[in-house]
Amino acid sequence: MSDILEIRGLSFRYPEAPRMAVSGFDLAIPEGEIVVLAGPSGCGKSTLLRAVNGLIPHMYGGEYSGDVLVAGASVKGSDMRELAQKVGFLFQNPENQIFMFSVERDVAFGLENIGTPREEMRERVDDALRLLGIGDLALRAPHELSDGQKQRVALAGVLAMRPRLVILDEPTSLLDPKTAGELVDLVAKLRRELGTTFVIVEHRLDLLVRVADRLVVMSEGRKVMEGAPKDVLLGEGSEKYGVATPAVTRLQKMLARDGLATADGLMRPADLAALSEKRAR
Repeated sequence: MSDILEIRGLSFRYPEAPRMAVSGFDLAIPEGEIVVLAGPSGCGKSTLLRAVNGLIPHMYGGEYSGDVLVAGASVKGSDMRELAQKVGFLFQNPENQIFMFSVERDVAFGLENIGTPREEMRERVDDALRLLGIGDLALRAPHELSDGQKQRVALAGVLAMRPRLVILDEPTSLLDPKTAGELVDLVAKLRRELGTTFVIVEHRLDLLVRVADRLVVMSEGRKVMEGAPKDVLLGEGSEKYGVATPAVTRLQKMLARDGLATADGLMRPADLAALSEKRAR
């Protein structure tokens, strides 16, 4: 399987900034993966996302080295119109990208900007609304919707462009737990049905670790940990870098320290009985 995203030795410093926002960053993501990016505020996550969707270097100047390739093409050599059809971006607050007077007009906005023929536009809008289960909202005004519905409308607008890579910037931060869980289920569904690749910046890892293929941890502009979510979170360094470890993972670590669990999970009843007997002696 080919890589949809390659980041090769990326370094970037904003004008007059005292240090690099991203430094020597490498990452390769095969098509169809769900990758979660974590780390404390100011670690470089937002800068990295801007470099993937082309805002850096096309709209943000600064000291830039290395390269970012999307579907084999360098972001530096691609124009923003071309990139918008490869990379979709869902903002943390959906209201930042919902501003038309009806849901279907909002979903069609990006397609209108790239001159999509009317019949194709209608088909793409209908497909996106159907995929996200919001066809009944097509004629509603966005300001009448719940936060969860607004999030789906914004994502429908992204998917209507049919990008191969979708970036989600803290997509659950404004959602209640139930709605956030529904959004994560939707991400898994879109990967399964469309083969869409997702890069997700998120602090609420308890929801995402069950669908993510990889967890990448950043600190001070660098990649400091990478691997399967379970391996990273059960490792010794994740909490050091400000990663919000899910409660179930913290419990497993505590049980492991007491000899009541292994790295792979709880001990078998027979092992627990033997341990209890040993301690009783």
